[in-house]
Amino acid sequence: MNKVVIIGAGLGGLECGYILAKSGMEVTVLEQDAVIGGCLQSFPRGKALLDTGFHYVGGLREGEALYPLFRYFNLLNLPWQALDEDCFDEVIIGDKSYAFAVGHERFAETLAEQFPHQREALHTYTRFLKDVGEHIYEAFLPREATMFYSQSLFARSAYDFLNATISDPLLRKVLSGTSLKMELKSDSLPLYVFSQINNSFIQSAWRLRGGGQQIADHLAADIRKMGGTVRTLASVEAIIERDGRAVGVRLQDGGIMEADAVIADVHPQEAVRMMAQCQSVRNIYKRRINTLEDTVGMFTANIVLKDGVQMYENRNIYVHSDDADLWSIDTSHTQSVMVSFYPDQPVVDLLTPMRWSEVAQWADKKAGGRGDEYVAFKNERVEQCLQMVEKRLPYLKDAIERVYTSTPLTYKRYTRTSDGSAYGIRKDWRSPLTTVLTPKTPIPNVLLTGQNLNLHGLLGVSMTSVMTAAELIGMENIVKDINI
Repeated sequence: MNKVVIIGAGLGGLECGYILAKSGMEVTVLEQDAVIGGCLQSFPRGKALLDTGFHYVGGLREGEALYPLFRYFNLLNLPWQALDEDCFDEVIIGDKSYAFAVGHERFAETLAEQFPHQREALHTYTRFLKDVGEHIYEAFLPREATMFYSQSLFARSAYDFLNATISDPLLRKVLSGTSLKMELKSDSLPLYVFSQINNSFIQSAWRLRGGGQQIADHLAADIRKMGGTVRTLASVEAIIERDGRAVGVRLQDGGIMEADAVIADVHPQEAVRMMAQCQSVRNIYKRRINTLEDTVGMFTANIVLKDGVQMYENRNIYVHSDDADLWSIDTSHTQSVMVSFYPDQPVVDLLTPMRWSEVAQWADKKAGGRGDEYVAFKNERVEQCLQMVEKRLPYLKDAIERVYTSTPLTYKRYTRTSDGSAYGIRKDWRSPLTTVLTPKTPIPNVLLTGQNLNLHGLLGVSMTSVMTAAELIGMENIVKDINI
């Protein structure tokens, strides 16, 4: 097996391409958009360079969760900027503010100053997260392969763990206050997702000066240096099967590209559509994939500030109303807003959850032609976000030069994410074998990768790319090279 075609140049596709090109395979990454990167895309608007879905990342110091992977992918030398270790995330609930500090001990002790009666519980909480993080790479061990999905923390409830560990309801809400890193859903979120993501940020938190596009561009450049190809405006229409194996892909322009293996860095439902004519893919598999639910989408207001305005803070701010239920958010009215700053630009992003159903009525219309009602809908949501953050950032509204907005419709258009989902397929601890996907498909040399499989975010997708590539070249070879 030598020639591999990868469909999609998001983080997962590019990382798979990097691993396989490094192993000597002939790699071609095909991206249907004009720009690679998927959720990492940066895009110019006037004087600003705005990010699509990347805002910050955790665990980048030596000995932490993401460090060995980004060392392997040659991404540590990008212009990373560490966030404030005393308060990398600030959670505001009503009129009260709470600081999330870097380091498990400091994290617990900082919050214990406001919740002294919960000091022991906070240390129990952080010790648990730390323990989960220290065992993260056991997922790559052969002895864990059969247990990972059915008997791991994927099969435990995050909500139940939080309630059993923390007795104070306000502290539970505070610890849930950075919820825009994931979709908090009380009846489904697996403890594994909650623990790994929160743990990595407690280890350390980082922004990237110059935008997330650098990650994609850096990976693509290295793939090309190793002899691989990364093509844009190359939309795949179908995967071609012969005698139970994929032999190539058919492009939308009618061209055929032969392959010994195919990796799909697209939503699994899109991959199933591409395999519609493949005899090996039975209806039961199609139904299973097509009935999986997606997580909530996101509304973003990219606010470009007037010349001369300085409003940068080296932290993220999460603002919630007193009555917001963070584990079952009503997105019809803004109750929670994340504030994210750009370290090298006069730009502030405001983000709040938004469901596909809120924008579905405009889905059949092209961007720019959705009418005044859609514009009014977005403007109203911007105003709600500004009202939410007004007490914390009282000068923001008067400092605005221009606002650019995006909804799940925008996200779906530019990243081809099903229903504009922000975190991929919804994982459910009650049915991990159904909702947590492995890279394998019914066609043995067609594999999946990306945020829809197990964990989203840079950490989750990077781990998944290793699992996917290992199906072709063996986990032992990759782990040795990564030097975990």
